[in-house]
Amino acid sequence: MADVQKQYITPEMKAKLEQELQALIDNRPVIAAEINERREEGDLKENAGYDAAREQQDQEEARIKQISEVLQNSTTERSVHVEGVAHVGSVVHVYYNGDESMKETFLIGTRAASTDNKDLETYSEQSPLGAAVLGASEGETREYTAPNGRTISVTIVSAAPYDSQKASTPRA
Repeated sequence: MADVQKQYITPEMKAKLEQELQALIDNRPVIAAEINERREEGDLKENAGYDAAREQQDQEEARIKQISEVLQNSTTERSVHVEGVAHVGSVVHVYYNGDESMKETFLIGTRAASTDNKDLETYSEQSPLGAAVLGASEGETREYTAPNGRTISVTIVSAAPYDSQKASTPRA
C-alpha cells in the first residue's frame, strides 16, 4: 500500500472540522429517531417526511465520511521551514508576469487548510501555481502553465509560515 502524504491544514481549520464532525455524530440519534417516527406514520412510498429524514441522514453520513478522511489525511505539523522560502503551510506574496501591480497573497495547502480570513486564498501544492512556487525563494521567478494553456511567470516577494496569531500577510 502506498504511503499517503498528509496534507497541511491550519490548526483553526482542524478544530473547526473536529467540531463539525462531533456535532454530526451527536446528531445521529436525532436523525434515527426522526426516521423511526416517520416510518410509524405508515406507507413509506408516499411519506415525504420519511424521505426527507433519510435524505438528511445520507447527507450527514457523507459529510462525516468526508471530514473523517480530511482529518485522517492531514496534519497541522509543517516540515522544516526556512524563512523566505515557499513551503506547504506558508503564506506567500507574489506578483505575476513581471508586473508588480498584479499582486496576490495566498496560503499553500489544501482547500481544507483554508482559514476564516476571507482575503487569504488557498492554493493546493498540487495546483499549477502551488507546484510552481513550492520551494521558491524570495525574489525567485518561476513559470507555470495555467488551466487555459497560457504560461504565466510568478515572482515570490515574500514567504512566511502561516501564523494564526499574526495578521499572516507577508510584507509586500
